[in-house]
Amino acid sequence: MAGTAQRYDAIVIGAGQGGVPLARALAASGRATLLIEEKHVGGTCINEGCTPTKTMVASARVAYLARRAADYGVQTGPISIDMRTVRQRKRDIVESFRGGSERRLRATPNLTLVAAHARFVGPRTVEVTAPDSGAQVAGADWIFINTGGRPSLPPIPGLTDVPFLDSTTIMELDAVPQHLLVLGGGYIGLEFGQMMRRFGSRVTMVQRAPVLLPQEDPEICGALAQILSEDGVEILLGANTTAVSATPAGSIRAAVQAADGARDLEASHVLVAAGRKPNTEGLNLAAANVEVDARGFVRANERLETSAEGVFVVGDVKGGPAFTHISYDDFRILRTNLLEGGQATTAGRVVPYTLFTDPQLGRVGMTEREARQRGHDVAVATMPMTSVARALEMAESRGLMKAIVDRPTGRMLGAAVLGIEGGELMAVLEVAMMGGVTVDRLREATFAHPTLAESLNNLFATLPG
Repeated sequence: MAGTAQRYDAIVIGAGQGGVPLARALAASGRATLLIEEKHVGGTCINEGCTPTKTMVASARVAYLARRAADYGVQTGPISIDMRTVRQRKRDIVESFRGGSERRLRATPNLTLVAAHARFVGPRTVEVTAPDSGAQVAGADWIFINTGGRPSLPPIPGLTDVPFLDSTTIMELDAVPQHLLVLGGGYIGLEFGQMMRRFGSRVTMVQRAPVLLPQEDPEICGALAQILSEDGVEILLGANTTAVSATPAGSIRAAVQAADGARDLEASHVLVAAGRKPNTEGLNLAAANVEVDARGFVRANERLETSAEGVFVVGDVKGGPAFTHISYDDFRILRTNLLEGGQATTAGRVVPYTLFTDPQLGRVGMTEREARQRGHDVAVATMPMTSVARALEMAESRGLMKAIVDRPTGRMLGAAVLGIEGGELMAVLEVAMMGGVTVDRLREATFAHPTLAESLNNLFATLPG
């Protein structure tokens, strides 16, 4: 940008998984577009979320299978973990993804990518501060906020006085923790807890709720807790961490009020996995009349419009399901409405997700609890993975499948697959939901044998006639 002010057709603040394709689409439509990224292209997903964590989960699964090799009739020697190599593999894949995205952005006509901090200084006007060129002002008819979120810190006395880890810094360890204390039993805590256990750590998980993943139905929560316990993760449910302190020997001590009484835990490392908060503090949103809720998330309607005319929001910074595919769908909604004259909204969109524990938990649509609360006449199909031939052949029969069916129509309202490749099998059910395929057709469908998908025949055969 030259001079003290510059005019654009569109400004995108944040190069995350919604902001990047949005900026390219705006530029491809002939609009002069400014994309401002303060830290790194790709957002949380590529740099600190999906890409690096699933890369490390893959390494942990190899360690798990190597230790189980004798179960398959394969003899191996002692297993050891080189965390520096695990870390470098993760770094290389992240750099490849991020670098490719940045190169494509810089080659896009009508698109200017700048590494800078952005803050609003008025309606549809931002101040852009780059380390090497100082502050300049830019305005646009449309401005899109895609600044994402970051790990939040629970108000535990003493926590800030110890060298705690979060979901970013734990992936930079160069050695396996001797004993990892995980504060939180959500997506992040479960994935890293199991991962580090498989790398060889002793792992203790402290969860405030009485179950893991309390948004799930009870049998899913219970089965997941059983799987992690079988893997050697110690789980304390209904437990609160009341204080954290450093010991003279350099370890970390946590006072925990558990269901069975007070406990004093000592660990080499502590992972804080207590949710995320929005990156909105530095945006000066009040100057643009953009409203936020009590937690700082940007308020938006079903068309992703904020309270300020011409200002829109994309991805995690608005709250709601914090998944990359939701951020990308936000981009599609905005593209449809602003560039194609459509009327897309977030209303009624089906939200799938996969928790990358091993086995995976693939989830889509409503839980049984949600379906009943919404007044549906529900039928439930359930089946343990021990009834799935392919899972038995692979010696991967932990978990269960569950589908929620609207009894009058025979169509699925939601599904959960906790099992080997649960996310992929969930996607089959999601496609059936999208197409309005009834469960009787899935029950009678001809699937290739032996595959995981053919388990759907038997799953829906469990429904009452």
